[in-house]
Amino acid sequence: MHVTAKALLASTALGLVSLAAHAQATGPIKVGFMLPYTGTYASLGNMIESGFKLYVQEQGGKLGGREIQYFKVDDESEPSKGTDNVNKLIKRDNVDVLVGTVHSGVALAMAKAAKDNNTLLIIPNAGADAITGPMCAANIVRSSFSNWQPAYAMGKVAADKGAKRAMTITWNYAAGAESVKGFTEAFEKGGGKVVKDMNLPFPGVEFQALLTEIAAQKPDVVYAFFAGGGAVKFVKDYAAAGLNKTIPLYGPGFLTDGTLEAQGAAAQGMLTTLHYADNLDTPRNNAFRKAFALTYKANADVYAVQGYDAAQILAAGLNAVKGDLGKRDALTAAMHKVTVDSPRGKFTISPAGNPVQDIYLREVKGNNNEYRSIAVKALADPARGCKL
Repeated sequence: MHVTAKALLASTALGLVSLAAHAQATGPIKVGFMLPYTGTYASLGNMIESGFKLYVQEQGGKLGGREIQYFKVDDESEPSKGTDNVNKLIKRDNVDVLVGTVHSGVALAMAKAAKDNNTLLIIPNAGADAITGPMCAANIVRSSFSNWQPAYAMGKVAADKGAKRAMTITWNYAAGAESVKGFTEAFEKGGGKVVKDMNLPFPGVEFQALLTEIAAQKPDVVYAFFAGGGAVKFVKDYAAAGLNKTIPLYGPGFLTDGTLEAQGAAAQGMLTTLHYADNLDTPRNNAFRKAFALTYKANADVYAVQGYDAAQILAAGLNAVKGDLGKRDALTAAMHKVTVDSPRGKFTISPAGNPVQDIYLREVKGNNNEYRSIAVKALADPARGCKL
């Protein structure tokens, strides 16, 4: 009797283990969005979520054969709340995958939590260099860019156009500082000199004193890093001050992405560099933009593309292990080995987890950032400080 009871207990235990294993490969996969749903970056967060969900919808609502269940937390673009907010998804909701965020300061908190808890993290925007630099990890992949990439490309463009003196302006936070550094590296390598870096607190928009200083210094070009509502105000103020007539305003694409309707005439003719352009005339991009417009009654932008590609990268990992999250090493290896068939053009993932991608020179025409040329082909972030 005793032996039978033990055998029964053992078989019950085994049954529970196999049930748990079965659940790991068959229940819904929990995806936690930690994105800005309020404040200056709210529209960006919504676009990322819409892009991600569009790809999942195109796969019949499943990735790797498994349903997707969504959880959401508003990150408020507030780094000081980053750890508490991400722990709501990791510890309270027990998500399998984190997707976020826009603000680099918040993304750094997310990356630390993902490393500490060994949670999968896909970053659909924030370009903080450190995330695919010193903080790089096998369980962290980015579907967007590093702050260095579009900035370095614009520094090269400005130098190639013969500019010798530049001034830079941005918010005083990680993304701005890194973007300015990338621009300066390429611009000075090309023979130019950055004569002054200026900044103001995030998300401040009192630009008048800084614009007066630009007018006094008369550089050949100004390089600006702003996004969302701040980018709208800066571009309009720059034009209102008459500076756009004599001093070209350059920046990474965030200066004019998702902001053109609000910027209106002030943005026309501006040149920016980014890994996407609205009118890339490829079957992949045309099909994506049509599907996005039909689904959401809105035009896709770079943020929608980055959300869409975050889902593609996750799908590559899940397909490789047939949805079995227990096979983590194979899953993360597949996420790093994927060639993503993106609306932006095909790209690969570097060992540090960052896209290796073409950066385009675009010009504002109407409400589009139109493709002009490839500024730098297959640009890989240097991943300084990454040890895997």
